[in-house]
Amino acid sequence: MTSVDRTAYPRFTAAVSERQLAESFTPTEDEKDWAGAKTRDEAGRAVLLTVLKCYQRLGYFTRAEEVPAAVTGHVGALLGVTIDLAGASRAERTWWRYRDYVRVRMGVVYDAKRVRRMAAGALEAAVVTKDHPADLINVALEELLRAGCELPGYSTLDSMVARIRARYNTTLFAGVQERMASGDRLRLERLLLVDPVSRRSEFETLKAPAGSAMKLGKFKDRIELLRRLDAVGETGTWLGGVSAQRISHFAGQARALDVDELSRTGEPKRLTLIACLLHETRIRLRDETVEMFCKRMALVHKKGRERLEELKLAHRAESEYLLDVFGEVLSLAHEVSGNEETSEGGFDAAAAGQKLLETLQAAGGLKRLTAAHEAVSAHHGRNYLPLLESFCRAHRAALFELLEALVLEATSADASVVNAVNFIRACRKRTGEYVPETLTVAGEDGTLRKLALDLDSFATEAWKKVIRDKKHPGKLARRHLEVCVFSFLAAELRSGDIAVVGADSYAGLHRQMMTWQQCRDLAEDFCSQTGIPATGSGLVEHFKAQLADTAQAADAGYPANTDLVLEGDRPLLKRRKGADRRPSAIALEAAVHERLSERGLLDIITVSAHRLGWHKHFGPASGSDPKLRDALGRYCLTVFTYGTLLGPAQVARHMEGAVSAHELYTAGNKHATAEKITRASAEVINAFAHLDVASVWGDGRTVAADGTQVDTWENNLLAESHIRYGGYGGIAYRHVSDTYIALFSHFIPCGVWEAVYIIEGLLQNDSELQPDTIHADTQGQSLPVFGLAALLGFDLLPRIRDWKDLILYRPDTTTRYTHIDSLFGDTAIDWGLIETHWPDLMRTVISIREGRLSSVTLLRRLGNHSRKNRLYRAFRELGRVVRTITLLRYLSDPELREQITAITNRVESFHKFSDWLAFGNEMIGHNDPEQQEKIIKFNELLANIVIYSTACDITAAANELAAEGHTIDTEDLATISPYITRSIRRFGDYVLNLAPPDQDPQTKLDLQPGALFPPTRI
Repeated sequence: MTSVDRTAYPRFTAAVSERQLAESFTPTEDEKDWAGAKTRDEAGRAVLLTVLKCYQRLGYFTRAEEVPAAVTGHVGALLGVTIDLAGASRAERTWWRYRDYVRVRMGVVYDAKRVRRMAAGALEAAVVTKDHPADLINVALEELLRAGCELPGYSTLDSMVARIRARYNTTLFAGVQERMASGDRLRLERLLLVDPVSRRSEFETLKAPAGSAMKLGKFKDRIELLRRLDAVGETGTWLGGVSAQRISHFAGQARALDVDELSRTGEPKRLTLIACLLHETRIRLRDETVEMFCKRMALVHKKGRERLEELKLAHRAESEYLLDVFGEVLSLAHEVSGNEETSEGGFDAAAAGQKLLETLQAAGGLKRLTAAHEAVSAHHGRNYLPLLESFCRAHRAALFELLEALVLEATSADASVVNAVNFIRACRKRTGEYVPETLTVAGEDGTLRKLALDLDSFATEAWKKVIRDKKHPGKLARRHLEVCVFSFLAAELRSGDIAVVGADSYAGLHRQMMTWQQCRDLAEDFCSQTGIPATGSGLVEHFKAQLADTAQAADAGYPANTDLVLEGDRPLLKRRKGADRRPSAIALEAAVHERLSERGLLDIITVSAHRLGWHKHFGPASGSDPKLRDALGRYCLTVFTYGTLLGPAQVARHMEGAVSAHELYTAGNKHATAEKITRASAEVINAFAHLDVASVWGDGRTVAADGTQVDTWENNLLAESHIRYGGYGGIAYRHVSDTYIALFSHFIPCGVWEAVYIIEGLLQNDSELQPDTIHADTQGQSLPVFGLAALLGFDLLPRIRDWKDLILYRPDTTTRYTHIDSLFGDTAIDWGLIETHWPDLMRTVISIREGRLSSVTLLRRLGNHSRKNRLYRAFRELGRVVRTITLLRYLSDPELREQITAITNRVESFHKFSDWLAFGNEMIGHNDPEQQEKIIKFNELLANIVIYSTACDITAAANELAAEGHTIDTEDLATISPYITRSIRRFGDYVLNLAPPDQDPQTKLDLQPGALFPPTRI
C-alpha cells in the first residue's frame, strides 16, 4: 500500500495547531442553529457539530477514535459541554443519522458505485502520463473533490490505483517489446554486458555526464557515443504512443538502477526501461554535442581576437617605423614642391623621384619597407577573421564528424547556412587551397548534380574579403570558408534559425509549441487570468494606452521630481540615502536575539520533518514507498549531508556507525531528484507562509532573483570561468520572496545571461506563495524577457545599471513631451508588428503555460539576435514597450526604487546565509550537472528549514516580550531578518534524535491580545 503521508488524502495531522482549530473547527452561528434544530440536547448538538466540522475538513466521515482530542475539546469548550465522541458512535442508528444530516447539509449523496466509477475514469486518463501511485491517487482525489463527492476510504483508492496502473503498464511494456525486432532486443541486452577489463557496461555510459566543452577529447567522445547509440535502434519507433512524461519517468527509473538490479527485472519492463533511457540519452547527447560545438566556436573567436591584439602589440615598432618613413617622405615632398603658390609641375620630377628613392633606401630599402607594410596592414584593423583558421585546424575532423552525426533543418525559408554546410561537407576531402563556388557532386542515387554556394546570402563583408581572392576569381579559400560556415552555423543554432532533428534544447521551437488551432480555445481564458486583452488589436491598444499614460504622468511629475536631472548631454538620477533603522527596532532585535535558544542544525532538520512532513516527497524512482529502516531519519541525514556540502563520507564518519556513506549516497542519488527536493522545499514554504511573522515581513507577492557563483570541479559541460565573480564553476540562481524564504533555485552556467532563467523560476514554483512582481539586477532583464513577462502576467521591475544608454520608445513619431522629451529617441513602437504576430505570441506563452515549451529554451533562442526569427522581432518590439514603461516608472517613483533595492539586497543576504550553511566544502565536488543542481536545491531546502525554525523562535520571543509588558511595533519587528546564525550550532557531536517534538511551535503572534485573533465568543 502507498503510504497515505505521500498523498494529498485529507487526514488529521499529528498535532492540530490553535490556528487550525480556529479556522477549520469553529462552528458558525448558522451551523449552531442548524445542529440545535436536528438534536434534542446540547451533547447531541456538540457531537453533530463535531461530525460536520470533521467532514468539512476531510471530505469524508472518519471513525470516532481517529478524531484528535484537541478537536473535540475545542468544539466542546465553545459549546460549554464535554464531548464523548466514542460513546456517541456506539449508538449506531444516531451516529448514521448524524452522517445523513451532514450529507444533506453539504449537498452530497453517498453513491459508492458512482464515486468508484468517477475515480476510475480519472485514473484511466491520468495513467497515460503519470506512473507514481501517489500522483495517481491525488488525481482521483482532485476529480472527486471537484465533483463534490464524499471521498471513499483510502484503501479503496489505493487498490484502484494499483490495479489500473498494473494493467496499463503491463500493456505498455508488452507493446514496446512487440515493436522491437529480435535484433533490436539483442542490441539492448548487450548494453548490460559488463566488460571484464574495465568492469563497466555500456549501460553505465548512458548515465555518464559530458566532460568539459574545452577538451577536444571529450568532444570527440560524445560524438562517437552518439553514433554508437544511434546505431542501436530507432527508439522513437519503439516508444511510439508512450507519452513524454512516461518516457521521462521510466528513464529515471532506469537511471536509478544498476546492471544487476535491472537484470532481475522482467524482460518486457527491462527492455522498456532501457529503451526510455536510451531515447533520452540520444536526445541529451545531441544537445550536449551542439552546446560543446557552440562553446568551441566561441573559444576559437576569442582566441582570434586575443591573437589580433598580440600581433598589434608585436607590430607596434613596425608601425612607428613606417610612420617615421612616411614623415620623411612628406618632408621631401614639401621641399621639392616649394611653397603652396608654386604651380603644378613647377619642379623637377626626376630629381624628386631620385631623392625619394634615396630616402626610402636610407630607411632600410624597399624590401624591408614592403615586409613591414605587409605585416602591419594584415592586422591593422579589427578584422581577426583571417587568424581563426589556425585555431580551428585541430578541431576540423571532429567538427565534420559532428555534421555527419546530426540532421540540421532551417526553421525559416532562408536555408542559406544549411546549404553552406552541405557545400563544405561535399568539399571535406579536398586538399587544395581553393575550391570553386560550384561543385559537381554525386547524389545518393549516383546521379551527378550541381551544388553552388551563395556566399553573399549569409556572409558578412569582412568574411567575404577573407574568403574571396581577386587573384583567384570564382574560387573560395577553402579553410577560411569552413571556419566561416562553422561560425555562422553556431550563431544560427544559438538563435534557433537552424534546428537539430532529435534534440530538445536545440529542436525547432515551432515543433515544440502547440498549434494555433490548439491554442485558440485556450487564449481567452489565458488572457483573462493574466489580465491582458484577448485580441491582437486589443493588446496593442492596452499597451499603447499604458505607455502613453505612463509617459504623460512622468512628464507632468518631472518638476516635482528632484532626483531626476535632465540638464546636459546625459540624464542623472540622484541617489537617495536609505532610511536608518529606528532605535526601537535595534533594541527589539537585541532583545529577540537574547531570547533565541541555541539549536543544533541536525536537530532543526529532524524537528521540521516531524512537524511539516517534507520528507514524504523523497522515495524510490518507481514511486513506491521507501523500504528503509527509518525513512525520516535517513532523509534528514541526506538533507544535512548534501545541504551542508559535507558529503556522505564525512557525515558517516561523524555519526559513528549509525549510518554508512553508501546508505547516504543511495538516499541522495536514488531517492532524491531535483523535482522531489523542490516539492519538499514547497512544503516548508507553505508552512512558513502561514506564520504570522511572515506576513509582517511581506505579502509574498514580490520576489527578487539573483545569482551567486559556486565553485565546482572543471570536467563538466556546465562549469565555466566567470568574469564578474572570478571563479570557475556555475551560478546558483535563486528566487527569494519578500518574506525572506527562497521559492526556487537553479544551477546555471556562468556564461549565460541570467535573465534566461528568471521566468522559469516563477513558473516552476509550486508553493502557495505565487508572486506577480519580480525584481532583479541588470542581468535579470532583456527586451524579450520584458515582453514574455508581461504576457505571462508578471511585472518585471529590475534595477538597470546603465539605464542612461538605453533608448526610450515613443508611442508614435509625432508625440513630444514638455520636460522629458530628451529621454526618448526618434524611434516609435511598431504596433503593427505586435498586432500581426499576436497569434505567434499567444502560441508561445500558452505553450509555456501548458508545459509544452520551456521558457529557458525560448529565451535562450530569443537572447541571440536573429535576422530571420519573426518571433524574436515580435517579442523584442513588445519588450521595447514594456521596458520603456518600466524605466519611466523607475525614474519617477523613489519608493519603487527603494523597494527594488531592499528586495534585491534580501537575495544577496540569502546567498550569504546559504553559504554559511554550506560549511562542509568550498566547492561542489561533482562533475554531473544533475548532481550539482540537486546540491544547490538541497542547500535551499536546508536554508528554508532553518528560516522556518528561526521564524517560529522569533514569534515565541516577540510573544514573550509582549507578555512581559513590552510594546512591540510590527514595523520594528519587520526589520528583524530570520537569517540569524548566532543561535544555530553547526559543529560538535552529531546525534540523530528522532523523538517527536514535545510541543508545537509558536506560529501565532500575540503582541496585543485580541488584535490579530480576537477570542471567539459563544
